[in-house]
Amino acid sequence: VTGASFVVFNGALKTSSGFLAKCSIVEDGLMVQITPETMESLRQALRDKKDFKITCGKTDTGDIKEYVDICWVENEEKTNKG
Repeated sequence: VTGASFVVFNGALKTSSGFLAKCSIVEDGLMVQITPETMESLRQALRDKKDFKITCGKTDTGDIKEYVDICWVENEEKTNKG
């Protein structure tokens, strides 16, 4: 689990790169490089307020992968107020 101040989703990852998606820590945030198709699916999930999971790693390995989970939670107005 990684805590981050911000998340950047970059939808320019080429399918020919051999990666499903790439995740890296940038300063105090997280950058997730995804394919244009995954970006469109992510946008639709955000519009529909649905959870979304991005699997990171090489396409041809069966190793344990990293995941970026986008989860909707109950309203927490008391948290981070002000």
